[in-house]
Amino acid sequence: MSSSGQTQFRYTQTPSKVVHLRNLPWECVEEELIDLCKRFGKIVNTKSNVGANRNQAFVEFADLNQAISMVSYYASSSEPAQIRGKTVYIQYSNRHEIVNNQSPGDVPGNVLLVTFEGVESHEVSIDVIHLVFSAFGFVHKIATFEKAAGFQALVQFSDVETASAARNALDSRSIPRYLLPEHVGSCNLRMSYSAHTDLNIKFQSHRSRDYTNPYLPVNHTAMDGSMQPALDADGKKVESQSNVLLGLIENMQYAVTVDVLHTVFSAYGAVQKIAIFEKNGSTQALIQYSDIATAAIAKEALEGHCIYDGGYCF
Repeated sequence: MSSSGQTQFRYTQTPSKVVHLRNLPWECVEEELIDLCKRFGKIVNTKSNVGANRNQAFVEFADLNQAISMVSYYASSSEPAQIRGKTVYIQYSNRHEIVNNQSPGDVPGNVLLVTFEGVESHEVSIDVIHLVFSAFGFVHKIATFEKAAGFQALVQFSDVETASAARNALDSRSIPRYLLPEHVGSCNLRMSYSAHTDLNIKFQSHRSRDYTNPYLPVNHTAMDGSMQPALDADGKKVESQSNVLLGLIENMQYAVTVDVLHTVFSAYGAVQKIAIFEKNGSTQALIQYSDIATAAIAKEALEGHCIYDGGYCF
């Protein structure tokens, strides 16, 4: 009786070109929705991961009769609609078209706004943030702060594609437990795109970093003890070292490529990553080694020298 009641409910709904799907598997993607619905007609729009549990979706057909065909078929079929073996409940939507109104946070950009849920600001260091996001490409800058939403960070990549890859992989995920203090249970990441394109970092500190500018002054009052600048025997500040080198490429006569830089810098050790970008009218590159010692050897050998005779000076 409950089955016929459900069928009657579906039939008495006002038909719509938009079909509402519920009880979807976690992170159901557009391709899975289309695969389920395409047999009934042309699909013109979809909207997935809707609802508090992100387990609902909407599919809009080109024609009303196509939506009626799908709802009617599954209302009377002994075989329920399924995605990944999970039963999906289908009914008409009370909307007649899908309007994908993009908020500013949905417009792709090269800077991500990250909210860290379940932790205080002192429980996730900027070095951990850098480590997590560097898995997807060179992180240019990071700025952390506290707002009403909690502990947040702006993470800047060189391009939209890299930022999108990081967001798609990490949004709604947790930072690995071994990177967190023992007393912290978990730290979930929530992400959106920021309207910023180039963060203005004035000082290196435990709250903000510019990984493209090793000469940026250090804010001594805002650094962790481990990040205090080293001093030589005369009490003068020693330039901080890193396993990532920033190279300014001058006197170029030919185009510089990643392959060229890889060939040159690999002579001093295994190069992990290379990024070339334009900044302030000049060509610059970031070269990452596995350790500081190797980067220091390469810097000592190449700084001020030419890659080829007549050009490519660092």
